[in-house]
Amino acid sequence: MKTILSLAVLLLAAVSCGRRAAQPQAPARSERHYVFLPPIPPATLSPEQSRDYLREHYWDRFDFADTMFVHKADTAQMLNSYIQFIAVISDRPADPAPMADLMRRAAVSRPMTDYFVWLAEKVLADPNSSWRNDEFYIPVLEAQLAAPFYDQYERMGPEYALGVARQNRIGQQANDFRYTLESGVSRRLYDLKADYVLLFINNPGCPMCRDIREAIVSSPFLNRFIDEGRLKVLAFYPDEDLGEWLAYRPHIPASWINSYDKGCVVRETSAYDLSAIPALYLFDRSKRVLLKDATDVALVESTIYDREQAAGL
Repeated sequence: MKTILSLAVLLLAAVSCGRRAAQPQAPARSERHYVFLPPIPPATLSPEQSRDYLREHYWDRFDFADTMFVHKADTAQMLNSYIQFIAVISDRPADPAPMADLMRRAAVSRPMTDYFVWLAEKVLADPNSSWRNDEFYIPVLEAQLAAPFYDQYERMGPEYALGVARQNRIGQQANDFRYTLESGVSRRLYDLKADYVLLFINNPGCPMCRDIREAIVSSPFLNRFIDEGRLKVLAFYPDEDLGEWLAYRPHIPASWINSYDKGCVVRETSAYDLSAIPALYLFDRSKRVLLKDATDVALVESTIYDREQAAGL
């Protein structure tokens, strides 16, 4: 399980060119602040059973009918409690059921729905959040749109966000797109033939992009797959300043495919969510999505390793 992050860590200023952090002001503490205390699993349960217990019962002590909680809650404590819930259910990152159940319970009133939508925006949708997860955020947006509390104008934002979140979902086929090389030759993602394709959406000069590039370059595991031709790395620049991209080309390994988005088509069509850069997408041979919008190279390694082990390779 990931280490539980404090509010201060979650909302640090962004260290990448696209991952911006919101910084809400926590209200001053007072004796009247409400504090939510999650249940404690029975001591007789194993760690896995404890996790399953919390997956099902985490919000049992929360009074969803008490709308005063929205105004008097200890914001920092509640954000950390919400993050702990996400940590509990993150062992199944493509299972939206716990989040859908939470939003069903929160739908008793607009204040409560708004409050849990706000928590989700900060933890699951903020580009700077390390807990960002579209599979968990989709049920939040669906619940918001299903609620009777919002007019047609208030629904426009969630509808757009839901459309973006539903792109390139884990386990589904990736959106195809055209990329262009320095030579001017254009090809498509689906033209790449390899057991795995690692799409690295990046910007020159972005510190976090540099860190990810160096982590891939220094990975013996990934470089073995690259050398064997089983993994292709597609470095993709999604913006329009080609001078900056050309100046940065010596930093991209020769074994990678260094490309850009001619005409910014990917951005214009929202084929991929570019609100958070850098981003890693891992695809299998058929271009089914294995990882979406990741920044952890170790997660790329473990995902490939687990698939290789399952296949007996």
